[in-house]
Amino acid sequence: MKLASVTVGGVRRGAVVDETRRSVSLLSCTVDDVVRGAPVETAEVLPLSEVRLEAPLHRFNRDVLCTGWNYWDHFEESAGKREGRDPVERPLRPTFFTKGPDTVVGPHDAIAYDPSVSQKWDYEAEIAMVIGRDGRSIPEEKALDHVFGFLVANDVSQRDLQRAHGGQWLKGKSLDATMPLGPWLTTADEIDDLTGLRVQCEVNGVLLQDATSAQMAFSFARIIAELSHGMTLRAGDVILTGTPSGVGNAREPQLFLRDGDVVVTRVSGLGELRNTVTLTDLGAR
Repeated sequence: MKLASVTVGGVRRGAVVDETRRSVSLLSCTVDDVVRGAPVETAEVLPLSEVRLEAPLHRFNRDVLCTGWNYWDHFEESAGKREGRDPVERPLRPTFFTKGPDTVVGPHDAIAYDPSVSQKWDYEAEIAMVIGRDGRSIPEEKALDHVFGFLVANDVSQRDLQRAHGGQWLKGKSLDATMPLGPWLTTADEIDDLTGLRVQCEVNGVLLQDATSAQMAFSFARIIAELSHGMTLRAGDVILTGTPSGVGNAREPQLFLRDGDVVVTRVSGLGELRNTVTLTDLGAR
């Protein structure tokens, strides 16, 4: 099942997506409600072309939980380019950080861009997973039982801000309206092979990232087991699972996003995001 958040007549609704028929069946509740256990009861059917797709989730329990350095090719491509903050060796466990929920935008929304805040806006295609059942210290062999589904994300990052605040990643990952999420939430039962998901990112039609989830350093189950160790994960929590190689900061010459760039992020079986980097004032309001 593919669950979307749509706007119809100015009202946000949950919906079940039928990709084959290019239609949606509206729900009486939101996707956030379904993730937390509400029944799926469909009503009016509309063409997909007549609704606006929003970010599937809007009610966050906490910051978005994220995994860094989870594709070894990406870890290695950035060696010597972290401004003196390279680890002495490959991490033996997943590296975690968070980003604020105000970063989240929909699958076709603008990615905010303010060069007065940062000069180094980078793209990072990722698979995101959503927790559907609470749990703490979850064994790895049972971890996937706690996953409701998967979706596509782009962890747009500001590399200069990452370096400017003691090497901590939060600030360089948490600018408002910079993380596309969607286009819908695909339930876990629809994915036959979690190691065969192809992750891609294009900027202005040029393919810059292209990998599969088989290249992950730590599996989805391992991420959940490590993250939940002594820490409760709750239904509705969103977890990003890392980006593959090809990021702009590691290229020579470096390649950063600018106003007007079109960023397409796709994961096989999960859909596609298409967002335009748009000059935005992120100053005081």
